[in-house]
Amino acid sequence: MREWADYTLGPSENGGGATLALHGPLRVHSLGNIDTRLAAVDADVARLDLSAVTDIDTTGAWLVRRFAEERGAEIVGASEQARRLLRAIGKVAETDAEPEPRPNLIVRTLAEVGDLMINWGRGFLNSLSFLGTLIVTFGAIVRHPSRFRWTATVHHMQYVGINSLWIVGLMSFLIGIVIAQQGAVQLQQFGAEIYTINLTGRLAMRELGILMTAIMVAGRSGSAFAAQIGTMKLTEEVDAMRTIGVSPMETLVVPRVVASMLMLPLLGFYSAVIAIVGGAFISNFALDIPFFTFLQRTQEVVPLTDVWVGVVKAPVFALVVALAGCYQGMQVKSNAEEVGLRTTQAVVTAIFTVIVLDAFFAVFFTEIGWS
Repeated sequence: MREWADYTLGPSENGGGATLALHGPLRVHSLGNIDTRLAAVDADVARLDLSAVTDIDTTGAWLVRRFAEERGAEIVGASEQARRLLRAIGKVAETDAEPEPRPNLIVRTLAEVGDLMINWGRGFLNSLSFLGTLIVTFGAIVRHPSRFRWTATVHHMQYVGINSLWIVGLMSFLIGIVIAQQGAVQLQQFGAEIYTINLTGRLAMRELGILMTAIMVAGRSGSAFAAQIGTMKLTEEVDAMRTIGVSPMETLVVPRVVASMLMLPLLGFYSAVIAIVGGAFISNFALDIPFFTFLQRTQEVVPLTDVWVGVVKAPVFALVVALAGCYQGMQVKSNAEEVGLRTTQAVVTAIFTVIVLDAFFAVFFTEIGWS
């Protein structure tokens, strides 16, 4: 039968207050309603006697200390165990600590900027390390082609390329319409609306085709890479791969990178062609330029170098998008919220890097005469 904690209230001694003697085990499972009963005691308690307490835990010690502090009573007859618990509770008792003075706005701003720069530097170094590991893994696969994951690569080629055709095509078609329509509005002021063909063809083939495709793939496939690998990290599937001797880089990263680098040049060219078709479509109605005349004229005014510019940029953009997605996925460690944060970082990093590289390529190709 369980023994419950109880108390006995003795008489007052010479007007100095009564003695309240606790007895029985003061443990969490045996306290019962003694807390409520002690609160209802209306006598002046001067001493709290623990000599009859058979056992005590932290909960019981909290009860004793709180009652003694509320009534201003002295604790007597405590065992060594009780004294030890009461001292420990006294050390962790809540105190109103003085808040540290908040630094001024300039100091806080400089500190945040410093933390941001340090985090960027660490992220850049970690990204370079990840790229180096990827290159080493590629080298190992070249030496041992049987280790290459053909099935996974084909699957990701379908996901990155074929499954993206409709959204990339629709986006490119509408962008072609916008370029042709807005370009024609400006060129009509000079009676040069025929050069809308040059504007649409060269801009789509050289810049917007591959750039918008890379941004679309970053938002669609790059985010999926980060979420997929991040979830596998969270469920410890990646650790399980390492345990059984399977390289996560060979299994998860290399197929995604290879699939992206193979499909993005094709998607970029497809996007540029569809954008030109969109320009020809709107020009047929807004500029009275026949549809097939627009396409034929595009072949004459768009130099082959513009095609090569897009082809050269596409694998680099694909590497950036796939690398950002896989790297951020591999950084997931704690919970599902981090999967979302890393997925967002993958998309933002990929798009930002692609735009910066596109600006670099624009200057580079102009300097070498591909303008």
